[in-house]
Amino acid sequence: MESFFNLFKDSAAELKKVSCLTITGVFIAISMLIESFTIEIPYGKINFAFLAIAVIGLLFGPTVSFISGGLCDIVGYIVHPQGGFFPIYILIAMFQGLIYGICLYRKSPWMMKRAEKKASNLAIYISAVIARLLDVAIINLILNTKANMHYGFIPETAFWEAVTARLIKNAVELAADIPLLFVMLPFALLLYRRAFLRSAV
Repeated sequence: MESFFNLFKDSAAELKKVSCLTITGVFIAISMLIESFTIEIPYGKINFAFLAIAVIGLLFGPTVSFISGGLCDIVGYIVHPQGGFFPIYILIAMFQGLIYGICLYRKSPWMMKRAEKKASNLAIYISAVIARLLDVAIINLILNTKANMHYGFIPETAFWEAVTARLIKNAVELAADIPLLFVMLPFALLLYRRAFLRSAV
């Protein structure tokens, strides 16, 4: 349990590093770029902006990804203002960042402590699948659907219809989401280690 709470402490310490602030800013900008290619569909939308938050969570942990999730939502609204501004969606975006930070930072401490390269890569893959499934189940299917219903975007009578539509959409998307995470996360970690942690490579 102590190691779990240390994730947040260590992640908060990352905020003191210029590399953290710089790379986080870059990936927030990348998230905005990806958002511009969003495809709107009934009861949801298709985009891969979660990849940027996943990378931030992997590199800098839950504290940084929690904050970054909120910033992505705020900046996203400023860059692509559509409809009203609802703070609850900021909180939902922050919880999404939290999921990726907890699951991916240091490759999930409850899965491994210190492993060799192959085991490390395997831990990233397993953690990526868990993180994406939690994101889909908690954020996409439950919180976003409830928020949309609360604000009247979805009629109460259509709640389960919306959940079903989102479930089908996310199930199809997972076929692309998981391979993209498998490529993006190890690549981002490799680049970060070579650029900022040369002695650790």
